[in-house]
Amino acid sequence: MAERPAPLNTGSHDLPISPELAAFMSGDWAPTPLPRDARVSGFDVMPGRRARLSARFPGERLIVPAGELRVRTNDCDHRFRPHSAYAWLTGLTGEDQPGHVLVLEPSGSRHEAVLYLRPRSPRADGDDEFYRDRRYGEFWVGRRPDLAETERLTGIRCAHVDDLDATAPGRNAATDPELATALSELRLVKDAWEVAQLQLAVDHTTAGFEDVVRSLPRALAHPRGERVLEGAFGARARAEGNGTGYETIAASGAHACVLHWIRNDGRLDPQDLLLLDAGVETDTLYTADITRTLPLSGRFSPVQRQVYELVLAAQDAGIAALRPGAAFRDFHRAAMGVIAEGLAEWGVLKGASGELHRRYTLCGSGHMLGLDVHDCAKARAETYLDGVLEPGQVLTVEPGLYLQPDDETLPPELRGIGVRIEDDLVITETGAHLMSGALPRSVAGVEDWMGALLEG
Repeated sequence: MAERPAPLNTGSHDLPISPELAAFMSGDWAPTPLPRDARVSGFDVMPGRRARLSARFPGERLIVPAGELRVRTNDCDHRFRPHSAYAWLTGLTGEDQPGHVLVLEPSGSRHEAVLYLRPRSPRADGDDEFYRDRRYGEFWVGRRPDLAETERLTGIRCAHVDDLDATAPGRNAATDPELATALSELRLVKDAWEVAQLQLAVDHTTAGFEDVVRSLPRALAHPRGERVLEGAFGARARAEGNGTGYETIAASGAHACVLHWIRNDGRLDPQDLLLLDAGVETDTLYTADITRTLPLSGRFSPVQRQVYELVLAAQDAGIAALRPGAAFRDFHRAAMGVIAEGLAEWGVLKGASGELHRRYTLCGSGHMLGLDVHDCAKARAETYLDGVLEPGQVLTVEPGLYLQPDDETLPPELRGIGVRIEDDLVITETGAHLMSGALPRSVAGVEDWMGALLEG
């Protein structure tokens, strides 16, 4: 039997059900079948993915869980998102997937995929889950497909989760490092359908950045203006996709020097910069990851421009280094060479060699992108960080300078300025395509873009 998550503490506010009410609730419901032609997005590419995983582990039982619900407060769960490997293999991405498990059962030289799930609650024979179960009941959280419907949706044989033999041996993606590594490495190169999903995520994110700029007058007047901007982007993400692919960073002033600033509780000062790092996640769970650093006044000051243009030059150098066969680390080295040289020219560093520039940059200059914002993270170093780029890989290039407000190695006018510029690119046969090119990057481009949005 599959282990079910613990029930929530619903307290004593559930009303008792009389036999008469139970009998009345169990009958006279009209059928509501799903359309027979409904299929998961990407239906045609899923079998090939499962076959590639099967070939990695001949004769072994492979278990890929969707994950379980997690309690947020008392009787309320966190919003559920299936595990990325499960979504990649099944195409099932909705909030109705907790507790479901994909199993690849060895069958001769191949595997048979079986999806163990909690099907739609019946509305007869004394089963009261559909109206009484606050966690899974249809009247509480919405309809789930039945077994036959899920088989048509996915093309995978389905069985009830209660029929899963959890004691049978096998590799589990949640606990087996080798299986987790294989799943990461299989996702390193995106197919054409995945690239299209990522472009859709980028396009929605571009619209979200425009929403943020339009909301600046309201945010500047609010005591927690960063949250106003976070909310503006979040509204776009929920309207167009599943939500944000990660917690939005809306960091103004010195908050931009905190790499993962997600408190977003600061007031906005028109004299400061805003670092906005945000991405829309599509309904298929692919996410964009874009950063722009914007002058809250609409115009960069001379010192802001100085820092921004150095970061932009570093990003340009990194993007120029992207091509098939190049080492993955090449674009970071190219970007950091520009940063180190610039810091030396400013007199912040005594020379451009060594790694002392890392005091002001802190982290790498990019990562793989896909179903996870930091995609394929369990891949072996030789296939990812120490590997070479291939057509179809999607990654970010995001150098930054984070000049801490209390850093006495810096002249006072530079302290408290944080700048990051991040774009999403797909490796092509001849170089790289800038997927997020609709958002301007140059100083003049950013200022003109902001001005047009604010005037409109």
